[in-house]
Amino acid sequence: MPIYAVDKPLHFTSHDVVAKSRKLLQTRKIGHTGTLDPLATGVLVLCVNGSTKLVQFMESDSKDYLAFIALGASTLTLDAEGPITETAEFEMPEAAILQEALNGFLGPQQQIPPQFSAIQVGGVRAYDIARQGGSIDLPARSITIHELTLLGVSDAQSLPALGFGPKETGWDLDPAGRQFSFPEQLGNFPVLMVRCSVSSGSYIRALARDVGLALGVPAHLAGLVRTRAGKYHLQDCVTLEALPEATGFPETSALEFPVLEVDVELARRLRSGQKIRHDTDGRLVILHEGALVAVAEVTDGVLKVLRVWH
Repeated sequence: MPIYAVDKPLHFTSHDVVAKSRKLLQTRKIGHTGTLDPLATGVLVLCVNGSTKLVQFMESDSKDYLAFIALGASTLTLDAEGPITETAEFEMPEAAILQEALNGFLGPQQQIPPQFSAIQVGGVRAYDIARQGGSIDLPARSITIHELTLLGVSDAQSLPALGFGPKETGWDLDPAGRQFSFPEQLGNFPVLMVRCSVSSGSYIRALARDVGLALGVPAHLAGLVRTRAGKYHLQDCVTLEALPEATGFPETSALEFPVLEVDVELARRLRSGQKIRHDTDGRLVILHEGALVAVAEVTDGVLKVLRVWH
């Protein structure tokens, strides 16, 4: 079954998108490869029916974003949902100083997730406790930030009028480009417009908080657009309304693992769960005549099937 890249609308949860897609595609079996907050928009990858087997291998895909970091106010949720918990007057640093602060977050690091997150501790989700006015000690998680590029500085009220478009270096300001939907702002704060590339598990809301801390200014995320998830880009996405007529992407294009073509006999053996010898370590996509047979992993010269397609 195909894989779809949907442009998630503002105020929809990822679960909302899945629920509506089930009705539009007339199937119950749909999964997504990475949650987007309700106040974020952009790429949400949906796997349908048989392609849901791929979700476990795609959840760790890296992702790109346009992040809009408002300076001068922090919020309980770390984004524009609010409420505001602190404000401060400050003098906007020069662009070089802002970029230097962003550069300090590049590479592997430990990030403390937001209190308003779906992370479970002791069987309880953090956001359930936060909504009741409590807090929980969330362990820092290992993430990697590959790119943080300052595209410019705006103000919160001007964001919907700005245009952005894909370029060779990634999404950037483009007067003739696309205008995005933003949540209602909590004030007309100055906003850093930042192009991000991050590992799976990174919270851009937490990054906004931490960038503010590095600058000595309270901060929150004024808006967020996911422009890439794994191999799928925003410019390749369809709207929810266009989903029933969309062609989608083949399962065989989803993973970035090397491909191993096998004959009919080896395909049969792998589908039956047999282990075989292979001389390249790592994960592989196994194909027979262009069709998915399995995703496998080679360790110490032994190929072991992880998931199989019949």
